[in-house]
Amino acid sequence: MQHVGKWLIVMGGCIFLLGIAVLVLERFGLFHLPGDLRFESKHWKFYFPLASCLILSLVLTLILWLISYFRR
Repeated sequence: MQHVGKWLIVMGGCIFLLGIAVLVLERFGLFHLPGDLRFESKHWKFYFPLASCLILSLVLTLILWLISYFRR
C-alpha cells in the first residue's frame, strides 16, 4: 500500500509542475495565438488551443529527439 501513496505523491507533484508551466507559458502568450479556436455565445464559451498544442508538440518532439540522439 505504500507504493500507491508514493505514486500519488509523485503524480500530484507532476500535476503541480504542469500547472506552474501552463501559468508561465500563458504569460508569454502561448495560449493566445491566432490559431487557437475560440467560440463564444451568450451562455457558453468554447476554447481549444490548436496552435499552442501544435507548437508544444513540436518543441517536445525536438527535445526528446535530441535527448535520444545524444544518448547513443
